[in-house]
Amino acid sequence: MGNRVTREDFEWVYTEQPHTQRRKEILAKYPEIKTLMRPDPHLKWIVSGMVFVQFLACYLVKGLSWKWIFFWAYAFGGCINHSLTLAIHDISHNVAFGNKQTKWNRWFAVFANLPVGIPYSASFKKYHIDHHRYLGGDSLDVDIPTDFEGWFFCTPIRKLLWLFLQPFFYSLRPLYVNPKAITRMEIFNALAQFSVDLIIYYLWGLKPIIYLIAGTILCMGLHPISGHFIAEHYMFLKGYETYSYYGPLNCLTFNVGYHMEHHDFPSIPGCRLPMVKKIAAEYYDNLPHHKSWIRVLWDFVFDDTIGPYSRVKRLCKVAKES
Repeated sequence: MGNRVTREDFEWVYTEQPHTQRRKEILAKYPEIKTLMRPDPHLKWIVSGMVFVQFLACYLVKGLSWKWIFFWAYAFGGCINHSLTLAIHDISHNVAFGNKQTKWNRWFAVFANLPVGIPYSASFKKYHIDHHRYLGGDSLDVDIPTDFEGWFFCTPIRKLLWLFLQPFFYSLRPLYVNPKAITRMEIFNALAQFSVDLIIYYLWGLKPIIYLIAGTILCMGLHPISGHFIAEHYMFLKGYETYSYYGPLNCLTFNVGYHMEHHDFPSIPGCRLPMVKKIAAEYYDNLPHHKSWIRVLWDFVFDDTIGPYSRVKRLCKVAKES
């Protein structure tokens, strides 16, 4: 404790990601899992309820003092906003309306984005597909920290700061690692977001806007729910690059903790991922997994064998766009 991280580079491997082969094996043995690959009929109603709860909260916080604005942003609103970002994660796989209604999924993701305060959903989808296709891919998977992050954030204090600043690294890293042209959907996302922000500001002033944006930044930084960012792919055990978490916080995060199962079957909505684990139990029960996201954050900060460099990296060939 208190020492510099001993790792000075990523864990470079020269094998394919494990999810592709395991998916083939599981589907060959349990073809019934294909029946789980259908939209979640409840997702649109749950997300809509969360969005309107946040709009109601905007009205309720407009007269509060600043200290209570930030308190409720961290303790309540930010939790909802973080949950909405994970709903957007699910929607990016077309599980709200199905693969035949891709535009409906994209528009609904923009709607789910509104309480977040900052346009996010369209850009997230653009890069998240690469995260699945090129897991750990050098210069392709922007979920991987940069060399600067691995080099600089190497002590407990610096790692704690890195966790706090995590929302900024996640949003800015793609522009440096793998910049892509702005799409029409991103422009629509930004116009819709800033229009709603302006309406809220016109109706109720600046405090609701700060409540939304501060909640998003705070709860995607140093917060128990944010443990999933570290838990999912940071190499706590050598040779394992994806980990699941089966604890109670899955109830707030659309089962994002079932991350091994999600990468094996990204087209299955979060609500059905526990069924994947139940059906193919022998493939998951003996894999290492996390029991607490808070413990994950604690270990990340104070364990000198873990830091931003604790990620598996590989060279991937870029697939040709069809």
